[in-house]
Amino acid sequence: MKEYSPIWLRILKHGLLLLGCVIMVLPFIWMLSTSLKIPSEVLSWPPQLIPKTFTMQNYVEVFETAPFLKFFLNSLTMSVISTICILLTSTIAGYVFGKFNFPGKNFLFVLTLATSMVPLEVYMIPLYMQMVKLSWVNTFMGLVAPYLIMSYGIFFMRQNIMASIPDDLLDAARIDGAGEARIFFTVVAPMLSGPSGALAIFAFQQTWAAFIWPLIVTSTRDLWTMELGLGMFQYRFTVDLGPINAGSMLSVLPVLIVFLFLRKKIVRGITLTGMKS
Repeated sequence: MKEYSPIWLRILKHGLLLLGCVIMVLPFIWMLSTSLKIPSEVLSWPPQLIPKTFTMQNYVEVFETAPFLKFFLNSLTMSVISTICILLTSTIAGYVFGKFNFPGKNFLFVLTLATSMVPLEVYMIPLYMQMVKLSWVNTFMGLVAPYLIMSYGIFFMRQNIMASIPDDLLDAARIDGAGEARIFFTVVAPMLSGPSGALAIFAFQQTWAAFIWPLIVTSTRDLWTMELGLGMFQYRFTVDLGPINAGSMLSVLPVLIVFLFLRKKIVRGITLTGMKS
């Protein structure tokens, strides 16, 4: 017979979960509220969560001050290309590491996984020097190059492939005469829709939020992303809080939309990641 925890313990658990939700959601609500306030209310004391006077002028000012549509399209194009490349490379590499045996396999996998622990700031100078040699500085290719492969994505897909795709299924496909490429695209890939959705969220969010690398590799506004564009509202001694919060809301929307469409897949993907090593 199933045992139920005391009611006070369940109330405590739900209370803590509710408190955590409020703490996480409150900054977004405050950002939305600030983006709809007139300048005199932005720094008013005591602060007001709900604006007394609603205005859309901050959103208008975002597009009047800078070519934010261009920045938005740059970020969107960069994130979509990066997400597609990461899904493709991570799934193929994860399949190879998860289902094939070859000399040096474990060493290469550990080496690949170790690179995920090295932040971009450590190697961005030699990476920039490489972009100079390739003449990719201030080009879209140089902008997106560091975000085409994700070492964590390779680990993530390898774990899911090992946990959810049995070897007997692959052997049966080989017995039927299917080649390795056909097995991958017709058997393996369709079974990874959940993990792929989860990885797509990680990849899209990572690229969309990129700031340091675009700042270094670009020198003209034509290649600026949303994150760089938001810096235009930060002056030497002040910050224009209304427009910068309006721009931040516009910047967050694509990530929220991607998450809403793929939220169920991320739970399943993360759950399967640690099932088999």
